[in-house]
Amino acid sequence: MAWEAERRCYDTSLPSTEARETMFEYDQARLREIARTALAIAREFGASDAAVDVSENSGLSVNVRKGRIETIEQNRDKGFGVTVYSGRRKGHASSTDFSPAALRETVSAAWQIARFTAEDPCAGLPDVDTLAASQPDPKVFHQWPITVDEAVEIARRAERAAFDTSPLITNSEGASVTVSHGHFIAANTLGFTGGYRFSRHSIACAPIARRRGEMQRDDWYSSHCNPARLADPQALGRYAAERALARLGARRLSTRRVPVLFEAPLACGLLGHFVQAASGGALYRKASFLVDALGQALFPEHVDVVEDPHRPGESGSRPFDSEGVATRRRKVVEAGELKGYFLSTYSARKLGMKSTGNAGGSHNLWFASRATRRGDSFENMLAKLGTGLLVTDLMGHGVNYVTGDYSRGASGYWVEGGRIRHPVEEITIAGNLREMFRGIVAIGADEITRGTKRTGSVLIDEMAVAGS
Repeated sequence: MAWEAERRCYDTSLPSTEARETMFEYDQARLREIARTALAIAREFGASDAAVDVSENSGLSVNVRKGRIETIEQNRDKGFGVTVYSGRRKGHASSTDFSPAALRETVSAAWQIARFTAEDPCAGLPDVDTLAASQPDPKVFHQWPITVDEAVEIARRAERAAFDTSPLITNSEGASVTVSHGHFIAANTLGFTGGYRFSRHSIACAPIARRRGEMQRDDWYSSHCNPARLADPQALGRYAAERALARLGARRLSTRRVPVLFEAPLACGLLGHFVQAASGGALYRKASFLVDALGQALFPEHVDVVEDPHRPGESGSRPFDSEGVATRRRKVVEAGELKGYFLSTYSARKLGMKSTGNAGGSHNLWFASRATRRGDSFENMLAKLGTGLLVTDLMGHGVNYVTGDYSRGASGYWVEGGRIRHPVEEITIAGNLREMFRGIVAIGADEITRGTKRTGSVLIDEMAVAGS
């Protein structure tokens, strides 16, 4: 069940100047000019401060099912958003029209909102000393100049490989290829201006296995800003098929308490729950079990959570957040102890703290264990599990961030003696996030990245499993 390695198959050479120019209608200089114009208009109206974001995106998405094209979508869109302040009063408006008249109208709309909204003592632009002074290129833009026909063929190769894996793969929910390129400029009246190009590409496949009336579905996808780091479509399709086949013959379990191993993609979800609970919005609303938890031992001593926004070429790399605040490398959790939250300027002020550069979310989070060794592969993590439950799929949204209570539908595999014995389904796993975090026994070296989060499989000492 482990996705230990991905074959690479795409050319990473830089596109020609002509290709770059045809990708976007506007260049960076023009976006900067639009931003400067909007800020000047805001000053004309009497705004004490203002911030603007101007962006443009283009993309292609194709989906095939059983070899036939189901959808082809091409997009080219742009957006402009402005926030203006009248003292501690705030207004926001947006538009997709970059014409001078539309810019003035949009800024006027934001100004009218700001004039009549209630004062908020925490509203306002970031503190000047938090803004990004330097802006190293995050290297998150990689053009994938494929045609519609080429994208369709890549999707077909993935799906065809899935069908060729076994005659038991009888159907498919399809295979898809997505190509996305964008760029933006953010600016404010404190003198900050910044922006860069970015991209995000993906390949996905979702085959269906059938045997004696039983059907099981599974999927796999590969996503990255650099197409050279996407999985080979045929290898991806085969692996998705193997996952679907492995689920045939699934059984239910009787209710019990057992160790639980979260497969690496689901472990990224556990890290996501931590980010949600440690985010400023939840904290100042008292809607998190981590209120006033700084300095507490949240995880075992062998666990660290590292945020590194400056790793070149990683999808979550950012020189500054959506407010222009500088990002930095830090240990959010060190030796199990909660050292920091994820704060925007507003949430930081509500909490009496300083922004952590996380307006818009986290950046390149790594869930790591000091006890992890190079040989801690997925198979070795199964050996550490011994007898218990391997979870490979979760359903529902049963997480209460106020209490930390966790209860979700699940499926996966029953493991005995470190070996998978049979698939399981129609079960529920339950616990409490605080207890689950403290109960992390090991984190595997079978790392995978999903979005801005990277981790290996995570072994938790004990959870409740409700079945038949």
